[in-house]
Amino acid sequence: MIAGNRPIINRQFASDNYAGVCPEAWRAMEQANRGFVSSYGDDPWTERACNEVRRFFEADCQVFFVFNGTAANSLALASLCRSYHSVICHDLAHIETDECGAPEFFSNGTKILHTPGPGGKIDLAAVEWAITRRSDIHYPKPRVLSLTQSTELGTVYRPDEVRAACELAHHYGLRVQMDGARFANAIAALGCNPADVSWKAGIDVLCLGGAKNGMAVGEAVVFFDSALSEEFEYRCKQAGQLASKMRFLSAPWVGMLESGALLANARHANAMARLLSQSLAEIPGVSLLVPVEANAVFVELDPVAAERLREAGWYFYSFIGTGGARFMCSWQTTEDDVLNLAAAVRQAAQKGGHDG
Repeated sequence: MIAGNRPIINRQFASDNYAGVCPEAWRAMEQANRGFVSSYGDDPWTERACNEVRRFFEADCQVFFVFNGTAANSLALASLCRSYHSVICHDLAHIETDECGAPEFFSNGTKILHTPGPGGKIDLAAVEWAITRRSDIHYPKPRVLSLTQSTELGTVYRPDEVRAACELAHHYGLRVQMDGARFANAIAALGCNPADVSWKAGIDVLCLGGAKNGMAVGEAVVFFDSALSEEFEYRCKQAGQLASKMRFLSAPWVGMLESGALLANARHANAMARLLSQSLAEIPGVSLLVPVEANAVFVELDPVAAERLREAGWYFYSFIGTGGARFMCSWQTTEDDVLNLAAAVRQAAQKGGHDG
């Protein structure tokens, strides 16, 4: 099917961003659309959403709603840093690879220092080396450690891992920010309370994702240390992140959190990823690159097979080594979708092998 010159994409695995808006978020937006409501966040929907986030984390935290994850990460980091500071993160962290210098821009020059670590997780020895390797005035002073949960490779930090990272950072006077674009998927995988891998483990500020988990748009910046949120609303306004009709950013959070859809959607996406990994692992010539813990599946795929799969109309990203492919599952992914993709991969792999 064609809309203008672009095909209508029905079922795909390139990103959980490809999925639509889930019913719970959609209904909340529809309800918020009834009648007149005060603007710029001075409305009952935003207050209700903030309280739902506080209930979710079991904490008296400060909550701000912004349009997207880049804004959430960048403004959160800017609130923790000065221009001569640095932020330590993993080599594959979104703030390093996929935000077009926004964290540096909004913090007036804070430097990103990226460190290695297996499976998308930071290596604490490497982090400590980055913190302590220099202390002279010529080196950007480390100020923040940024963790990604779940990681860019779909792995998940356990509570003890988050706690150890926070203890190391705090020991050296650093704050800890968490990029939680897929935080719900991590919680669903761990089966723990959100507090256990956030403020109870030492996280100072968390950027909670909504768009990848069934919302149309919007992320929440959650400050567990309220002092760090001082004048954050001014940063949001200056960065063009203060929505005049804020209720349409905040209402979906009410729908997602009051209904439990935030975690239910994540559990479903994770389950589909497990099914996909099991189905793909049975195909000769296809092997998993990373253990499947959340809603991402990374496989080693022959380049010829990958091209065949794309020619058949499947969308996916390849950026983890030659021939590597990432498949993301979402709240909208069905078992039939998974089995259809697995069948397409099997056919492409067979053709790829014959062509090779």
